[in-house]
Amino acid sequence: MNLYSLIFLLTIASFTPGPNNLLASYSGLNFGFKRTLPLIHGVALGWGSLLILLCAGLIIIFQKYNFLQLYLKIFGSIFLLYMSYKIAINSSLDNQKSTNPITFTKMFFFQYINPKGVLMSVVIISSFIDINSNYLYDAIILILLGILFAYSSIISWCLFGSLIRKFLNNKNKIKIFNYCMSLALAGCVIMIWKV
Repeated sequence: MNLYSLIFLLTIASFTPGPNNLLASYSGLNFGFKRTLPLIHGVALGWGSLLILLCAGLIIIFQKYNFLQLYLKIFGSIFLLYMSYKIAINSSLDNQKSTNPITFTKMFFFQYINPKGVLMSVVIISSFIDINSNYLYDAIILILLGILFAYSSIISWCLFGSLIRKFLNNKNKIKIFNYCMSLALAGCVIMIWKV
């Protein structure tokens, strides 16, 4: 396994804008870091569990039945549009009264229909794990690094959202930010269908 190439690919896959990162920024801004912890754990552990299942043999099914990618796009797109709507209608500055629509469970299971996450998982596993050489060792390294990078990126995007809160100090600014995040999330759906 080429560790440097794997780290480079994980960095690009994890830190570039995508559904998980946009949702983390939104939640960090609207609810703060502490109330975004369920989202953070849901993404990292959900993606880690996806990597485990793919390494355990599920990747063969994805490679054999390409039509599954279409189902992932459909369900992932529906979920993203739903979350986009929920973000757009939230404009409350009162953290105590507004509820975070993004829960641990939603984010954990979203990783299984997140087209970006699933596609990157399949590409990474196919590229860096050789079934005939050090399979278990390489799989363990890949999974651990995948979870580490997932935590790092989600925390970074959440902190970005939390830090810019002091500049978005009224309801109209929060509304504009939420609309931008909502549009960016809906834009992810367009990007998914162009791939």
